[in-house]
Amino acid sequence: MLCCVSLGWQAKAEAAMPLLPQETAAPASGLTPAALADLLENPEARKALVDELRGQASGTKPASSRTAGAAAPPAQPAAPGLRERMADDVQRFLTGLATDMGQGVEDMRALASGRSLRMDSGAAGHALLPLVLAAAVTIIAFILLRMIAMYVYTRIDRWVAEQGRASETPPKRGAPASMRVLYRRAGAIVGALAIDVGVVVLAAMAGGAAALWSTPGRGTLDTLAAVFLKAFVSVEIVKVAVRTVFAVKHPHLRLLPMADEHAKYWNAWLLRIVVAAGYGTLLVDPVVSASLSPALGRLANLIIMLAVYAYAVRVIWRNRQTVRERLDRRAASATTFMGSRLHILSRVWHVLGIGYFTILLVVSQIDPTNALPFMARATAQTLLVIGVGSLLILLLNAVLAKPIKLPADLRQRLPLLEARVNAYVPAMLKLIGLIIRIVLVLLVLDAWHAFDLSSWLASDAGGAAIKMVLNIAIVLLIAALAWTVVASVIEHRLSQSEGRGMPSARERTLLALFRNAALIVIVTMTLMVLLSQIGIDVGPLIAGAGVVGLAIGFGAQKLVQDIITGIFIQLENGMNENDVVQVAGVFGTVEKMTIRSVGIRTLDGGYHLVPFSSVDVVANHMRDFSYHLGEYTIAHRESVDDAIVHLRAAFAELMTDTVLGPEILEEMTVAGVTAVNEKGVTIRILIKTTPGMQWAVQRGYNRLLKKHFDAAGIELPYPHTVVYFGQDKRGFAPAANVTLQAERPDEGEDARAAGHTRRRLEPQAPSEDSAEVLGNELEAREDPDAPRA
Repeated sequence: MLCCVSLGWQAKAEAAMPLLPQETAAPASGLTPAALADLLENPEARKALVDELRGQASGTKPASSRTAGAAAPPAQPAAPGLRERMADDVQRFLTGLATDMGQGVEDMRALASGRSLRMDSGAAGHALLPLVLAAAVTIIAFILLRMIAMYVYTRIDRWVAEQGRASETPPKRGAPASMRVLYRRAGAIVGALAIDVGVVVLAAMAGGAAALWSTPGRGTLDTLAAVFLKAFVSVEIVKVAVRTVFAVKHPHLRLLPMADEHAKYWNAWLLRIVVAAGYGTLLVDPVVSASLSPALGRLANLIIMLAVYAYAVRVIWRNRQTVRERLDRRAASATTFMGSRLHILSRVWHVLGIGYFTILLVVSQIDPTNALPFMARATAQTLLVIGVGSLLILLLNAVLAKPIKLPADLRQRLPLLEARVNAYVPAMLKLIGLIIRIVLVLLVLDAWHAFDLSSWLASDAGGAAIKMVLNIAIVLLIAALAWTVVASVIEHRLSQSEGRGMPSARERTLLALFRNAALIVIVTMTLMVLLSQIGIDVGPLIAGAGVVGLAIGFGAQKLVQDIITGIFIQLENGMNENDVVQVAGVFGTVEKMTIRSVGIRTLDGGYHLVPFSSVDVVANHMRDFSYHLGEYTIAHRESVDDAIVHLRAAFAELMTDTVLGPEILEEMTVAGVTAVNEKGVTIRILIKTTPGMQWAVQRGYNRLLKKHFDAAGIELPYPHTVVYFGQDKRGFAPAANVTLQAERPDEGEDARAAGHTRRRLEPQAPSEDSAEVLGNELEAREDPDAPRA
């Protein structure tokens, strides 16, 4: 903390150092006794004054000046780094502090011994008279004006309370007040603040007039009186800000909502801190330095600020848990945005408070005169930056909470545009919120002189950083717009509009592949440009990618073949999504196509991923039109012409179907008899249908054909079986008698119920004709020469 603050004040200290030789080089006749004593006490100033006087006496420049003028200007040393500057500042501060403490102790010993350090009692009384008169008049005027202002504050507070009670619809518990009441209350707070500031200014003007009256011969304001008036205005303005926040006696003018006892406690604590720190650094230190010695003034300042620091840290540490619980309760009842901020603040508020007073202690020792103005300016800038930043982030969150609604016609033409915009805009707003937070941090660091934002912006590094951020934002914006335009055009082509119907399967497949390819190209180009913008040379990356691609090409020839084959299949419109195809022995519906493979869903529900390199033949059953190829076999004894008549009758009835009829493109074609074999006579027909409807037409036609054949009694062929009982070597075989066996009583009912009839082959007694034939056969076997019947 010490290093960060000392860096901010190093420039001011170095800028003030060259003033010393000029002041010491002034002629001795222009110096007052007090100023001359100050110069003589400082060894460096005394040496510079002696050299200047000798130079004026001899008519030559001092040796140091001659040497500096004759010598060539030395080369500028390299600027020290941040670590070196921090170490140098710490060492300088500690060395000065040790020197001041040692000198202060010596001065206190001198005072204890009765010696005068700066001026005698008469001179001291004459020098302090304007200070005392200015202080007395200022305090008296301030008290009188504050009494009048308190009466005005009471009337304003009462008016605000009456306006709140007189509102048309009193707000419920927890509900926000009406805007009119809020405006009036804000105006009252601003008016009370202006009156309080006016009281301070008027009191300071009265004290300044008294100080001028006490020194009529000089016509200028006394130095110590001016120091008091500056301290009074600075401290009282800070007290005005504290009183505005807490408003102990006027709760309706209180800026922060809190209980009266809490407001009284924190108001009193802060006022003690402000009075002790402000008057200690701005008044006690200069007055003691002027009247006694600078070392004693700095020692008094150190003692006062150490006491203030110890008191502040003790109060903060003792109340850390209490304040945390109150902030957590406030966060539970607040909105999401404020609740999260209050919850974080409840965890770190004591750390921020201790850090704040640590900075105050360090700054008060580095630059006591400007310590309090610096702290006030840095605090105001920090609060302003945090307030404005929180308001901007709150507005961004409000925008993020509401989804973007596009017109109905635009949503119909571009169905995914609204979802895409609602995905892009929140991401963009979050990026803007991150940038706002980074800027807020830089502004806060700049307020405390830990980071010089203006110098960084004017430097080459700052300009390059801002240019890089703007280029990256432009590249991302162009990439998002390009992808949005491409995707929207593709969605417009894929969507159904009033002027045209749904796109074809080929269009859907090619547009989907083009969208994927466009996404890959846009992402790749965007990454390359972003890498080049942040300072990475993309040339080696591209060369390395080419080498890697060549190696992959040799090692993954199958993949390259898949891609090339897939491209040609798509260009030749071999298949599209939702087509029924047979590819590489797989028959099913195309569900997904990529540049490398095709996904096919078979009838049993299996999903087959077929790489294009395995595809040698594509059988597409849904291109332009389809055919139902039917072959129907009838028995040999049936008439073919009669069967064809019934085939046409079944087709005529099929055309009356409201679902299948419109899917038939032409009249049925009877190709004729295609086969006559042991099974029967086969008749072939062809029915032309729309793509993919041949199977539905087949099922419907088969149902109707069965109905018509059954009604006409046309028999479909049954299997024919020839039973061979064998023969002897002479070529004779006994005859076999086939009879029907009657059912047994115990199984007749079951057989009839089941619809079965048992047939049985068994021998029977031969009839007279068969007996005669059999006798002749036997005689022929015994006498081959005998005539046969």
